[in-house]
Amino acid sequence: MRCYSCSKLSLFILCEVCVKQLFPTEISTRTIGTLDVISFYKYTTLEFLLHTKHKPEGYRIYKALAKMTMKPFIEEFVEADDRLVYIVGVDEYVKSGYAHVALLTRAMKTKYSKPLHSALMAQNRVNYSGKDLQFRLANPRNFRYTGKQNIDVILVDDIITTGITLQEAQKVLMENGVNVLFALTLADVEEGGSIL
Repeated sequence: MRCYSCSKLSLFILCEVCVKQLFPTEISTRTIGTLDVISFYKYTTLEFLLHTKHKPEGYRIYKALAKMTMKPFIEEFVEADDRLVYIVGVDEYVKSGYAHVALLTRAMKTKYSKPLHSALMAQNRVNYSGKDLQFRLANPRNFRYTGKQNIDVILVDDIITTGITLQEAQKVLMENGVNVLFALTLADVEEGGSIL
């Protein structure tokens, strides 16, 4: 197989050289309302990879991105905090044979962290891509939560743009007795996030 990024022969979808040289994490945090959102990359760094999410190759790419980011993060987190924490993906909707957000949450399973797959699903499937804030506000996702109550969760999504979706998800979880610790995303569209 060839590396999706540089096209050199590789055993993996992204070769070791590209992972180290082209995709070193640039962890940043942004606060949206009362929710801290930690992102691993600027959107522009991963844009061409993120656009594969509804293509067949996106399955392997999102799996690789999860292994590079979400997995090491949760391993370090549970090492410092050994309480049981649940992982909730934002709308793990299956399209093209897989749910790209579910690939991110699945990589976060450890002894002290448990994904709750498809527990927070959008009832409104409108496409936000390229839409402005007013459109997003006028067309909420109308999430429905079917998971456990009275638990601590880490919210997971692939991209943060305006933060409206994550705020709506947090609100629905809180209404269901869920304590959202923070959110994780692969990429932040806002270039001005503070670097950790």
